[in-house]
Amino acid sequence: MIDYIPGLAGVPATESSISSIDGKRGILAYRGYPIAELVKYSSFEETALLLLHGNLPSEVELGDFKNLLQKHYRVKSNIRTMMWSLPSAGHPMNVLQMAIASMATFYPGAKAASPDSTVTQNALTHIVSTMATLVSMWAHIRRGYDPVPPNTSMGYAKNFLTMLLGEVPDDNIVKLFDACLILHAEHTINASTFSAMVTASTLPNPFAAISAAVGTLGGPLHGGANEDVLHMLDAIGDVKNVRDYIENCLKNKQVIWGMGHREYSVKDPRATILQKMIEDYIKNNNITLSKRFEVALEVERICEELLSAKGVYPNVDFYSGILYAEILKLPADQFTPIFAVARSAGWLAHWREQVSHNRIFRPTQIYTGVEFRDYPKK
Repeated sequence: MIDYIPGLAGVPATESSISSIDGKRGILAYRGYPIAELVKYSSFEETALLLLHGNLPSEVELGDFKNLLQKHYRVKSNIRTMMWSLPSAGHPMNVLQMAIASMATFYPGAKAASPDSTVTQNALTHIVSTMATLVSMWAHIRRGYDPVPPNTSMGYAKNFLTMLLGEVPDDNIVKLFDACLILHAEHTINASTFSAMVTASTLPNPFAAISAAVGTLGGPLHGGANEDVLHMLDAIGDVKNVRDYIENCLKNKQVIWGMGHREYSVKDPRATILQKMIEDYIKNNNITLSKRFEVALEVERICEELLSAKGVYPNVDFYSGILYAEILKLPADQFTPIFAVARSAGWLAHWREQVSHNRIFRPTQIYTGVEFRDYPKK
């Protein structure tokens, strides 16, 4: 008999050297480097190259990669025309998935069977480069405005924010945003990464795998949770309402958004880093603590009191939405697309790893239907 494990929880799906998690000690590492050190010393471009190639690049290699990314910031006008034809109420994740899938038509020669070919490597770079452009394009087009063109002289985070916000951000904001991109770049075999791997195992164009991953990330139980955290904090409204709200959720077995993670029995290290970044920014810029952030801190305190014995602590979604909304002033439905932009680096690293030792995924099932039976004769 084969045991059925819902959601394949804890079932090894692959062997990987890309990232690792120590859930008991709260450590996430990319290629062996703890995430806290990468946030402190690295950049998104360097981290992306680390994930893709396995080692930190030299200064020359990093410079070449940055230049290559910048050359690929722009997208074909056909994509922009296609976006203009979509309903303005379309969710950014649905638009991003469509745009990524359509870009395969511009790289028909990019093949998983030849991952190291020049055309395939250009396609992979193009995916990382243009994800930010696509997200920012739709942010303007859906409001009836022409998109802000990319600036090929800017670094990745600065260019992304400039396109998204329509103005050049200050360096402190860029540093915060760059750290967010690093924190979201990779997280072992989560649902969207597994989706990319399953698609990659059939050896289609790499854009198909990333499109599948974007679609998976869009669900509220995955990347969409950071939007729900904000909705929850707004529903609570005030610090004095937190305890009753949390106790009511527990009583009725409702989700407390942003709390708990399958991999961590302590606080998600990404949440710890984001919380400190928000607090430092508020302190250094003499900003009054927002009511939403005050409520979030109280939610964490009450949840720690009531749920820490079960290993339930804040995950990355709990604080990322606050940073995007309170400091960057971005609408909630932009949070998950930003997540997707960052995670493209990790998805592509797993894409390369998958196709390098590929075997098509073909899990089995436990049949629970009726036994064989005869078709009734008339």
